[in-house]
Amino acid sequence: MSELERAVAEYLSHLGVERGLSVNTLGSYRRDLRRYTAFLLSRGTMAITPVTEADVLAFLAALRTGDEEHPPLGPASSARAVVAVRGFHRFCLREGVVTTDVSAAVKPPRPVARLPKALPLEQVEAILEAAGAPGTVLASRDRALLEVLYGTGARISEAVGLDVDDVDLDEGTALLRGKGGKQRLVPVGTYATSALADYLTASRPTLVSASTSTPAVFLNARGGRLSRQSAWTVLVKAAQRAGITTEVSPHTLRHSFATHLLDGGADVRVVQELLGHASVTTTQIYTLVTVEKLREIYATAHPRAMG
Repeated sequence: MSELERAVAEYLSHLGVERGLSVNTLGSYRRDLRRYTAFLLSRGTMAITPVTEADVLAFLAALRTGDEEHPPLGPASSARAVVAVRGFHRFCLREGVVTTDVSAAVKPPRPVARLPKALPLEQVEAILEAAGAPGTVLASRDRALLEVLYGTGARISEAVGLDVDDVDLDEGTALLRGKGGKQRLVPVGTYATSALADYLTASRPTLVSASTSTPAVFLNARGGRLSRQSAWTVLVKAAQRAGITTEVSPHTLRHSFATHLLDGGADVRVVQELLGHASVTTTQIYTLVTVEKLREIYATAHPRAMG
């Protein structure tokens, strides 16, 4: 066994015994470091001391390009391997095996930005129509909840966190409490306002419990504040009744809200304010969705789009 392989074995032992990593996580580290060791040995490096930053960068490049024995790795898998390598080099530095961490400046590759999932308008409308059993108190609540989620772009925690005093039906506004205690006043569309009015006047009083009096807008069957988990279930069941086969979450309605606004010509900074994003950079990922849509339309409609 080479000095390099012994150093890796000591690090893996440290992870298993002193850090208490799970069997699966330890297995991932072992596979990644075995590949790293084989890569260095193939370059004639038998010990940890001669390894340079260039070697670590070359290993990362080899992960992304692949070889005869290994297919190319994507950003996420490559990043995992780089994390294992960086941990190994930090360990060697702490143990006094080396005097410099040559991997410190090597950053794991950033994952490709995933486009948010957005539903077509007709699917959103089908979900809203399918909320709850018609004519029941909970159906009125469920419809109002989903209308608010889609009509304001609220996070699920913001929607269930609404108190009655936060909603102004005359002005058509709602005060949302976002991350870090930040508040924002957002417009509530006519459909959501109407659904809220119906629920607050006809159904919420039925749900109110004297023993668990709460100012919450959305109540559960016992009169307490509706939980995030229960609100999630409301949406999932409505989507199932609507025949939507794709996976749907409360964030799906938030994504759809943003995407539909941008498709309709809204400025990205307006959407940023409505969503409560601290930075417009976060909001700009939604513009990728609309660009993809434009590309599809262009490819099918322009006579010289396809060669």
